[in-house]
Amino acid sequence: MERVKCTVQYDGTFFSGFQIQPDRRTVQGEIEGALQRMHRNRFIRIIASGRTDTGVHARGQVFHYDSDLNLSEDKWKKALNSLLPDDIYIAAVEKVSDDFHARFDVKVKEYRYQILNQKEPDLFNRYYHWHVNQSLNVENMKEACRNIMGTHDFTSFSSTKTTIRGDKVRTMYNVDCLQEGNRIAIQVEGSGFLYNMVRIITGTLVEVGQGKKKAEEIPAIIEQKDRALAGLTAPPQGLFLWKVTY
Repeated sequence: MERVKCTVQYDGTFFSGFQIQPDRRTVQGEIEGALQRMHRNRFIRIIASGRTDTGVHARGQVFHYDSDLNLSEDKWKKALNSLLPDDIYIAAVEKVSDDFHARFDVKVKEYRYQILNQKEPDLFNRYYHWHVNQSLNVENMKEACRNIMGTHDFTSFSSTKTTIRGDKVRTMYNVDCLQEGNRIAIQVEGSGFLYNMVRIITGTLVEVGQGKKKAEEIPAIIEQKDRALAGLTAPPQGLFLWKVTY
């Protein structure tokens, strides 16, 4: 048996998230279906770095699986891409040691959230950006980013629907706003993330940019551990799982 690590890109628009669900189209379901066909109808389970929600995209999701097929990395990549739909692409394949784990070995995850900040909508980018038509003060948003960085209990930035058990302490190594013309990307790199955390961070930063909240209020919002104090949950389509580092 060999353990195979894959980096996968996907357009999440027409998926009900990454994780397998009965009677729903999911990224995991499509990949496991392709592997099952390659293994003569034998089921192969994949283990991912984490799940993404309905409508969320990935440029650098990672998963692993075990196989007794003797294929080169290049042949794995070609074979899988020949069987997968057009909205999933295996970007890289690497054979790894048996003790590699796509979820438990993660050191840093990077997400990026894309905002289109202009008066008029762009119909051809509506599945990949959040259209915010009110002018945003990016400098104020950058100041708020600095107040989010560090190790904190991020309960205020976690969905009330979360099923997580244990503490909600996470470390954010980098939080920034990258602006290019009327496009703004919220870049967040951390040790791990709570349910809807990046989308809530984004919604809060947008409210800072709109003047509804102040950057200096962020430490108090974190300290209070109250979801109601943070901003709205940004819609899913602007969110990309950008990179996973091991």
